[in-house]
Amino acid sequence: MTASPRRRVLLAAPRGYCAGVDRAVIAVEKALEQYGAPIYVRHEIVHNKYVVQTLEKKGAVFVERTDEVPEGNIVMFSAHGVAPVVHEEAARGRLATIDATCPLVTKVHKEAVRYAKEDYDILLIGHEGHEEVIGTSGEAPDHIQLVDGPEDVANVEVRDPERVVWLSQTTLSVDETMETVDALKTKFPGLVSPPSDDICYATQNRQLAVKEMGADSDLVIVVGSRNSSNSKRLVEVAKLAGAREAYLVDFADEIDEAWLEGVETVGVTSGASVPDVLVEQVLEWLAARGYADVEIVKTAEESITFSLPKELRRDLREEAANLVAERGGSGTSQE
Repeated sequence: MTASPRRRVLLAAPRGYCAGVDRAVIAVEKALEQYGAPIYVRHEIVHNKYVVQTLEKKGAVFVERTDEVPEGNIVMFSAHGVAPVVHEEAARGRLATIDATCPLVTKVHKEAVRYAKEDYDILLIGHEGHEEVIGTSGEAPDHIQLVDGPEDVANVEVRDPERVVWLSQTTLSVDETMETVDALKTKFPGLVSPPSDDICYATQNRQLAVKEMGADSDLVIVVGSRNSSNSKRLVEVAKLAGAREAYLVDFADEIDEAWLEGVETVGVTSGASVPDVLVEQVLEWLAARGYADVEIVKTAEESITFSLPKELRRDLREEAANLVAERGGSGTSQE
């Protein structure tokens, strides 16, 4: 008789919520608790379907444009950050604001402002249309041009090759970003790098864990939403690391049992905007199908936390009411 193959799960650590996501989600919950519903949120607070649906049930209202928020209300800006023009729109709309932008994204915004003031051409490595890229580009639209991967480098033109700097979206694949940087440096040897790596610590740590796990996995399941850049990158990293196949799912019931055919080792991880309850449901689903042996693949410790937005320490309902009362009919307002 031949022995049955050993079925096991390799569970990546770290995975799931990063400090910026944790801060943003708690900020919405605290605002609802402190001010009551509705709390309007411009764009999804983080890119995760479950998180958004859960907050909606508590009274959060998600909108795509600032002008969708009725005057005299509170609007929160998502963890991805917004351009200065959005703050101006909120002021004109007589809205009290809470800025839940991840501090690591804010760092990139400040770098963009600094280099624009020094009259650099700024090459922003990122994905066209992503909210973070839109927000960062809005800080210095006359100085920033997007570079969407190494294949886009050939299209880049600058005013002065000696005054060029690169910045990046925080949720990219580390390897692909550095491939793009290398291509840019070949074209512009004088290219300046930012003072510190723009790709966030959590993105890097999750990719590192998947690299180690993926090499020993027949199948990798990444829990995350399809509009989550960092979650999609984990699927790519898993395949490059040697996993035979990798899939992105929001929930356990999206897993296809056919994926398990011939599979001994399943790797499991989750994007930086995914609560661990969704991973637990995937582990339960796998255990029910014979994959009950779970081994942790740990590659980093994370202890970073961020304080909540300072606006939560003010009476924003009163501020919003005052904006309407004091500036009603004026057509202009200032923060």
